[in-house]
Amino acid sequence: MAYTKHTPIFSLCLWVASASLAFAADAGFLPYRSAVDVAAGKEIYLRECAACHGAALEGQANWRQRDSDGYLPAPPHDATGHTWHHPDAQLFAIVKHGIEALVGNGYKSHMGGYGDVLSDREIAQVLAYIKSTWPQPVIAQHNQINQRAD
Repeated sequence: MAYTKHTPIFSLCLWVASASLAFAADAGFLPYRSAVDVAAGKEIYLRECAACHGAALEGQANWRQRDSDGYLPAPPHDATGHTWHHPDAQLFAIVKHGIEALVGNGYKSHMGGYGDVLSDREIAQVLAYIKSTWPQPVIAQHNQINQRAD
């Protein structure tokens, strides 16, 4: 079968190619430009994450200093934190599996995995919401981090 401009496969290939070009500057896979996904992510964040990370993404006080039990407080997810220093895939894995599972070697963290609580799409939506709140220069840096991680 010859592929022409009328073949569904040809049309799909053109759409994928044009979509790839349109989002070339948006490295990573978080749907932070989708108003629907960002709104859903905000709702999930407020329900599942805000108790520790703060309703305004501000994190807990002294988040860089371990407490007397050896745990770090929840970090902020706004631009003042280090969330944006990590590529999408790593952020996704942290939320899905928890920090202790990823770091290993007895690392202590209150951040458990949410893989049994949230679907993969919901995790991506939460992370998209977080990313959508960052200033444009931070988003651009995060996109570069994603490009280097690919």
